[in-house]
Amino acid sequence: MKRARLPLGLGAGLIYLFLYTPIAAVAVYSFNAAKHGGPWTGFTTAWYLRLLESPDKLSALRNTLVLAVSSTAIATVLGTLLGYGLTRYAFPGRRLFAWLMYVPVVIPDVVMAISLLMFFSLVRDGLGLFPLGMGTMIVAHVTFQIPFVAIVVRSRLAGFDPAIEEAAHDLGATPWQKLRHVTLPLALPGVLAGAALAFTLSVDDFVVSFFTSGPGATTLPILIYASVKRGITPDINALSTLIVLVSILGTIAMSVFQARGRDAQG
Repeated sequence: MKRARLPLGLGAGLIYLFLYTPIAAVAVYSFNAAKHGGPWTGFTTAWYLRLLESPDKLSALRNTLVLAVSSTAIATVLGTLLGYGLTRYAFPGRRLFAWLMYVPVVIPDVVMAISLLMFFSLVRDGLGLFPLGMGTMIVAHVTFQIPFVAIVVRSRLAGFDPAIEEAAHDLGATPWQKLRHVTLPLALPGVLAGAALAFTLSVDDFVVSFFTSGPGATTLPILIYASVKRGITPDINALSTLIVLVSILGTIAMSVFQARGRDAQG
């Protein structure tokens, strides 16, 4: 048994090394004193301070946060309602709805981006609505965030006994009181985990944002893509490192909420 663990552990270590070495290289070279990248010339944190003095990067950061917070708030509400409805209510076509919920999760991002771009174009030509900009980006992000939130919330709601809600109803609780004092507290770890996942996906997204953005709606991933075409500089490495850090923190938060939910259930 111990002999089998050694090659498995070695293989896992090599896989993690292959996955995370490029990310580590970006983080390390974000502290390189060389102005145009290349060989290591010394340690500095000036590139992180330079980000605070760059209007275009600060504007992209503001757009990214507005987009992520707005879309996450909307997707969390709608995804929670969808997850609750699919778990607690039996209606014709529920299995079909549950299956369709996974479609935005599994289809390639570029397919969804092109589909959304065509949809906005048709609506704009027919009704004059949805000019490309922050509004279309928020709608696009909500579209792919809702399934992720619904899946997490649905798995959380499926983990506790519906008899608890029925007991609250038998004790005289109104539907609103049952939702507020029983269902939401029990489902809160799943809701928060879904929100953290949705926020992380929004901050990281490039393809959907690129196809649905407009003038004045540049986000950090789009800015990085445009900057890399002119050459990779240490400030881009610093910006990329910060985005990775936000993604890691979002993933950790999601894991903590899910672990707390399991502990509360146990």
